[in-house]
Parts: sequence; structure tokens; C-alpha cells
Amino acid sequence: MALRHAQIHTECHPASGGVKGLFRLDDAVSGLDALLPEYEGRIKLVYMDPPFMTGDRFFMRVRVGAEQWRRGKGSLEIETFRDRLDRQAYLALLRSVLERCRRLLSEDGMIFVHIDYRAHPHVRLLMDELFGEDNLLNEIIWVYQSGGRSVHHFSRKHDVILFYRKGPAYDFNIDAVKAAPSRPRSNHMRRHVDPDGRVYRSIRANGRVYTYYDDEPVAPTDVWQDLNHLQQKDPERTGYDAQKPLALLDRIVRCASREGEWVLDPFAGSGTTLEAAARAGRCFIGVDCCPLTLNLLRRRLAGSDYRVTLGAPAGDAPDCRATVQPGVGFYHVQLEAFDAAIPGMPEGAGPLDAVDCWSVGYLRPEGYTVMAEFQRSKRAPELQRELAVPAYAGELALCVGDVSGRSFYYLLDK
Repeated sequence: MALRHAQIHTECHPASGGVKGLFRLDDAVSGLDALLPEYEGRIKLVYMDPPFMTGDRFFMRVRVGAEQWRRGKGSLEIETFRDRLDRQAYLALLRSVLERCRRLLSEDGMIFVHIDYRAHPHVRLLMDELFGEDNLLNEIIWVYQSGGRSVHHFSRKHDVILFYRKGPAYDFNIDAVKAAPSRPRSNHMRRHVDPDGRVYRSIRANGRVYTYYDDEPVAPTDVWQDLNHLQQKDPERTGYDAQKPLALLDRIVRCASREGEWVLDPFAGSGTTLEAAARAGRCFIGVDCCPLTLNLLRRRLAGSDYRVTLGAPAGDAPDCRATVQPGVGFYHVQLEAFDAAIPGMPEGAGPLDAVDCWSVGYLRPEGYTVMAEFQRSKRAPELQRELAVPAYAGELALCVGDVSGRSFYYLLDK
């Protein structure tokens, strides 16, 4: 049967557990304005990876159909954002975002701003002004080895992460990110083995003996050399340009927030911050204007309890056909066709190859509530055509997320 299109502004993904999340498909300033009435003074940690004033356009290579998911390489290139603002406009944007983030932060909250050499001096001065010079805690240098080598200057192999507190009562937890050292301490220290077989080093200084065990956890310094950029074939890669590694965000989330507290990323991008927060038991909020981010989050946050607030409708809905078969306590919904015309689709792609993910649920006062969903992945490259949902009262509906990032909602006739 052909389905009727429905205008939906909220999509809910319910799950058990105490971690909750929110994603707004919106630009950073408007999205933060919408958050202020409910979340002002409640956010424990803000991390942002804003544009860097590169002058470049950034893209995501999207996998289309089962064969590309099996190979792990996408052919459809879709623009995610343009980093083309001049300095004045760029700093005006960051000022607006940072002012709102400061209002959203709790009194014991912290903020990390990830930039490179282009934006660093300008953003440092801006943050000194908005947060106060005395509230700068670290300029973290993230060193990596990936990327090319230059013969015209020294190769640029680090980013800067500016780490500020909102005020003196900040809650920083260094113990949460201690780890076994990658190499034992030396510094001319003597090596010993204690009665339990543990190796330790000792050194005498100023009349005292200092002892350090090789396996004793140590805290990171402000130079992070142990977390490399993602390699081209890293299984963590989503295809999104400028994606940051999960290990980097895991460290930031764990040292600057605690379980159940709120973590915010106003430039959510590939969704790494939100996944790191969810894995660590934090509640999360993300804002981004790229529709592809929503498809990535559906995959990365599978099993999490989160709500999506959509911006403007995706436009005219493609024809979609599905059948509904009642069962014992369930409806079995089969997706039959989805006729989306997407520029750049690979030759020979079928209509259902345009489906990146789909779900079935119910229309409720709070919005469209997902009851069953499927996302393509390396483990599940073939489109699952049928979903079973519990038979509840209410309007049954279906959502299709296509490979260009658009989401379309349809009413089903039970």
C-alpha cells in the first residue's frame, strides 16, 4: 500500500536505564537558545570541535546499498559543512556559542574547545574575555602522527584543546583518566622487585627516597601523545570528515563529568562526544545542522534512550510503500518500496538502496516513538525488510532515513 506522509518534529528512542539524551537538528546558536529555558545552569561539561577557519568544504562518503557496506567504502559524497567564514564572522559565531554555553554550564562545570593553529590565538583571547584568564586550566596539546608530511615547513602534527572552568568550584576528576604507563619511568632511577614480584624504581632526592611502581597508574599531562587520529581503515570511522577518535572524547568526558550528569556538544558532527558520554553513563545533548549526523547517531546510539528534535521538514516526501500484517500481539511491517531520487547514486542502485535506516513506531503526544528499528552496518549490510512492533493503541507510523540524511515519516493503516 502507498503511505501517507506525516509532518513530525520529535522522534523518541526509548530504552531502559538512567542515561538520557537529546539531539537537535539545528544550527548551534538557535539550538542552544532552545535549550536555555530547560537546561540553563545544568550542564556539567561542554566539548566543542567548531570549524577551524580552514576555508575548506567538508564531506562525508556515504555507503549505498549492501555491497558498499560489505566493502566498507562509500561512493556517495555529501557535503557536511562549509568552513568558509572570515575571521570577523567566525569569531562572532564563536562568541554567540560560547556565551550561551557559559549560561548552560553549572557552577562546577568545565568547557573544552578543540581548535588548531589558525584559530588558537583568537579563540584563546575570546575565552579569556568570556570565562576569565584565571579560569584557564590547560592548553592541551594533542599530538598525532597521521596525515602527510610537508617539505615547505615543519609538519603540523598537533591540535590545541583549551580547557576552562566556569568558576573556582569546578569538579575535575583526574583519577578517572589515570592509566598504566606506556613505558616505565627511568630518569637514572634504580630498578627493584618487591616480594610480590612487582617492579618499581627508586631515586633519592633531598634526603628522601621516592618510589614508583612500573604498573602504577599515572595521569596524563597536558601533552597527549598516546591518542592518535583515526587511520583511514579504522573500524571506528564513519566516513565523516574531521571525525575525532572515541578515546579522545572518552578521556575528556570521564575527567570532567560524573555518571548521570549532562554533557553538551554544540557542533556534534559525527556524534563521537554523544557516544562517549552514553558509554560512560552520562546524559548527553548534541546540536548540529547536518542531517547526516542524525543517521550516524541512530547507529552509534542504538539502545540508548534519547530524543531527536527536528528542524524544518525534509521537503516533499518520496513515494513509500509498505504492508502491515497483524500477528499475535504484534504488527509485522514490511517495507516494499522507497522511491527517493538522490543525485550521485551509483549506477545500478535499486530504490531500496537509498534506505540507510528505517523504523516503525507510534505517534504519541511527545512525537514519533520508535518501537523497532534497523540500521545498515558492516555486520548487517542487507536491508532488513520486515520489522515487528507490539500491538498498541494509537497511530502506527514508519520512518525512513535515506542515504542523504533526510528523514521521512509515513502513517500506516493497521
